[in-house]
Amino acid sequence: MSQLEWIAAVLVLINVALVALRSVWNYPFALVAVTLYAFVFFEAKLYSDMLLQGFFFALNLYGLFAWLRARAESGIPVGWMSARARATWGGATLAAWIVWSAAMHRYTDAAAPWIDGAIAMVSITAQWLLARRRVESWFLWILVDLIAVPLFAWRGLYATSAVYVVLLGLSIDGLIQWRCAAAPEARA
Repeated sequence: MSQLEWIAAVLVLINVALVALRSVWNYPFALVAVTLYAFVFFEAKLYSDMLLQGFFFALNLYGLFAWLRARAESGIPVGWMSARARATWGGATLAAWIVWSAAMHRYTDAAAPWIDGAIAMVSITAQWLLARRRVESWFLWILVDLIAVPLFAWRGLYATSAVYVVLLGLSIDGLIQWRCAAAPEARA
């Protein structure tokens, strides 16, 4: 466990706690955390997670501006997806997982290409939906946390594994808070 991993882990916890509270201040913590985690995952040969951090950086910039715009309009509103949108996102995520993981399996020395790929592709969908302020993002984060805890422990990333245990609790809390904040008729 490196100091870099510990710093990144603390920043992620602060980030997710602020997201659950619907605070736009989550984004500065996220931007630094994902930058640090890119280095941590490279060292652990979890290349999907390493590359995922670059995507997270870009999407966190998008989310910051989207949340600032939403806050200027009416606070940070959250809502639900339509059944059609859920099916579309679910199918796209599944297809992306298969293609991505097969490529990582074939072309890299990734330690766990299929599990790591699942974490990466579900995380991409979850982060996009989070930036769009959709309640369903929390269900996906819970799934990511459940998969990530044993993978990271297996790779010796004990601080990160412990962080994902805490993130699981924060994700459950975020789901509860966002479900209460979302208008039931606001399924978009």
